[in-house]
Amino acid sequence: MKLPTDQTIAALATPPGAGALAVIRLSGSDAFAIAERCFSPKGKSRTLKPFRVHYGYIKTGTEDFIDDVLVTAFKAPKSYTGEDTVEISCHGNPLIVSAILNTLLLNGARDAEPGEFTKRAYLNGRLDLSQAEAVAEIINARSQSALRGGRNQLDGLLSAKVHELRTKLVNASSLVELELDFAEEDVEFIDNSGLIRLIQEIIDDISALLATYSFGRVMREGVNVALVGMPNVGKSSLLNYLLKESRAIVSEIAGTTRDVIREEMIIDGFLFRLYDTAGIRPTDDVIEKEGVARSRETIRSADLVLFMNDINLGLNQELFAELLQLTTEDKIITVFNKADIYHGTLSDIVLALSAKTGQGMDNLLKTLREKAIGGSVYTEKTVIITTQRHYNALTKAKEQLEFALGSVRSRMSGEFISVDLRNASDSLGEIIGDVTEDDILNNIFSKFCIGK
Repeated sequence: MKLPTDQTIAALATPPGAGALAVIRLSGSDAFAIAERCFSPKGKSRTLKPFRVHYGYIKTGTEDFIDDVLVTAFKAPKSYTGEDTVEISCHGNPLIVSAILNTLLLNGARDAEPGEFTKRAYLNGRLDLSQAEAVAEIINARSQSALRGGRNQLDGLLSAKVHELRTKLVNASSLVELELDFAEEDVEFIDNSGLIRLIQEIIDDISALLATYSFGRVMREGVNVALVGMPNVGKSSLLNYLLKESRAIVSEIAGTTRDVIREEMIIDGFLFRLYDTAGIRPTDDVIEKEGVARSRETIRSADLVLFMNDINLGLNQELFAELLQLTTEDKIITVFNKADIYHGTLSDIVLALSAKTGQGMDNLLKTLREKAIGGSVYTEKTVIITTQRHYNALTKAKEQLEFALGSVRSRMSGEFISVDLRNASDSLGEIIGDVTEDDILNNIFSKFCIGK
């Protein structure tokens, strides 16, 4: 549903609950007027001056005051939303926050929808769509890598690259269409080989962006790792060691873990979700059988599978063969546990460890990180694709350019080439919001928290 932007909206901008301070945000053409009706400043003037902080009280009527507050006023277009905006800092008691919000609503504001402040910032040209999405990424980031990716996107690295590619496309399309206008004079503004080079250059740039998505998804979403092995190989002990707490039950009794246990940890700034699965083995126990079924499903959806073996028993060939039916071999990391009680030679075993003493853990963590991000080496200024929406838009643009390239090579009419180039430009425009639809916008901003 398209939201009316001619109304003044209000919402709590800080997290709900008790705290030292809370900030309530007003945005819209009547923001100053509504705030002034509710605010009694400690001074002679009742008028809010832009870009100043005012001290006073919020009142429910002529006498009763709710709280002493600091009010900051921002005049359009120099505000987050691009509209007149007022931020009220009060004590962080939920009763106070509720009373102030109710007073603002009674004086002409309405409740803000999720993400509506940022949506207005986008509609008013303060942010493009990819930057608006980055706001949510920063708020919801759960690792340093996700935070860094969101920050780069908000800083406009992706936007700048998209604008660069669209400029090249517009130039190419203009030359093609110019030739169409002078078709009768047989004037050539760009030869076929030059046009092929230009289109191929843009395709190569898009391909390079698409290649960053695997790494970008790891930055944004983290890595799902399934801990797999026969009962009593030490999966739960490994989980407990990595988390530095007794999270999973450890027992000599086979089949102790009946369900999938999920925990999270950070390795070098990247989020890893560890899934301790039930030991995979034949069983007549109904509950354990369900646990084994869930383990198999976890393996299918995992980004990596940590295949644990007892070093004294060697590689479990039967279970390894089953894993290959559930996932691909490149996702499997084979480790051998109980190295602390192994009397053989460890030099021939790549990943030997002890979940009891911590032996080999540094090597394991290094392997997990390298396996997750591959050989990716990116600087802070590298443009990285982190969302499926951006990946899909780039893929569509690349397909349209490949159509155009085929048309040029086949020496087809410029009309066909021009259409494909414009379609590619529109697909790139979807990333930054130059070309989009209301339902896409509403879907994006509905995922934001209220107040942002």
